[in-house]
Amino acid sequence: MPKSGSTSTISRRTALAGLSAGAALLAMPRLGRAADETIRIGFPTPLTGPFAAEARDQVKCAELAVKLVNDKGGIGGRKVELLVRDDKLNAGEAATRTLELIEKDKVHAVVGALSSAVQLAVNEVTRARGVIYVSISQSDTINEAKDFSKYTFHEALNPHMTTAAVARQTLKKGMKVAHLAADYAYGHEMLRGFKRAQAATGADNVGEILHPFGAADYSTFMPRLMSMRPDVLCISNFGRDQANAIKQAVDFGVKQQMKIVVPVILHNQRLAVGPDVFEGVVGGANYYWGLEPQSKSAAAFNAAFKAANGGAIPTDYGAYGYSGVGSLLAAMQAAGGTDTDKVIDALEKLQYDLTKGPQHYRKCDHQSVQSVLVLESKKKSAMANDNDLFAILANDSGSDDMLRSCSELGHAT
Repeated sequence: MPKSGSTSTISRRTALAGLSAGAALLAMPRLGRAADETIRIGFPTPLTGPFAAEARDQVKCAELAVKLVNDKGGIGGRKVELLVRDDKLNAGEAATRTLELIEKDKVHAVVGALSSAVQLAVNEVTRARGVIYVSISQSDTINEAKDFSKYTFHEALNPHMTTAAVARQTLKKGMKVAHLAADYAYGHEMLRGFKRAQAATGADNVGEILHPFGAADYSTFMPRLMSMRPDVLCISNFGRDQANAIKQAVDFGVKQQMKIVVPVILHNQRLAVGPDVFEGVVGGANYYWGLEPQSKSAAAFNAAFKAANGGAIPTDYGAYGYSGVGSLLAAMQAAGGTDTDKVIDALEKLQYDLTKGPQHYRKCDHQSVQSVLVLESKKKSAMANDNDLFAILANDSGSDDMLRSCSELGHAT
């Protein structure tokens, strides 16, 4: 998600393009598609780069959603096919791959993208072509009126929801809070969310530092952060950046002076550096396999994933691939096919429970209203097994109240 992936650098060349990372659905009469042909879903995602582990998990879960539908006969007798493309975590590349998926592969829909900037680029392509797009990466911007279209759906949590839930569990009035955030859209939006949330709780901001995307060395930042003497350090970055930043913070003795909090605590990064580094770190999540004792849909999702993947468990960001594709296919079932307007109407009315509890898309901005988990990484001695990574501190049920208002986002009410 480097700055070269911003929408401003590609807007002219993508204004005519057509399909994005989320769930995009196209059944345009001019394409002359047969009613009984295979339903094709494009899936651009960064299979190479620092988010590759999360991207691969999303592909596995998206493939599972397709398999389960096909095992039941498809949609109206039509089989579903997932077309995966590497967007290389680059907005221009994603726009190109998306356009190819629409014009060459003639996909009916697209789901995918794992970057704030990349999903906006894909969304620009899809809305220009009148294609449904379900995004599965966190973003506040995609729901705002300037980027939104009737074809845009956002299955992922957004930074406002995530940071507010984490702040409620970790921040209190009078606490001093410092921030280390990645210098691109994801980091900026999470930083904004945390600052808004800490103001609501009465916590005090003592400083913030931005770091480059893909930084390997955080040693210059740690003394500056420690000199601020915060009670809480919020680290807002993603993928390998998260693992590297937390590991080096621990090496500098940061955890002896302050609590480490992240907006999104990542299953794969916790596995990458082990329990000792992450012990006590608190963060938000869309999904955790450990929900299964309290959620029938989580138990069913886990079981299906294990059966298809040699006993492995699904991860947090992987679950977005399942729910993003799954909600789209459920809407197609309800619509009786791939007619764009009918599927949009079905998505707006859809009540679904695929991984963790009830969800629905808010009509004004097509944001998925859903629960937000707050997790704490366990110490090694508290782990029952290698998959027992986190304790669930909170499970905030989904409601419109956890979102920014439609009017704040620029939508008519």
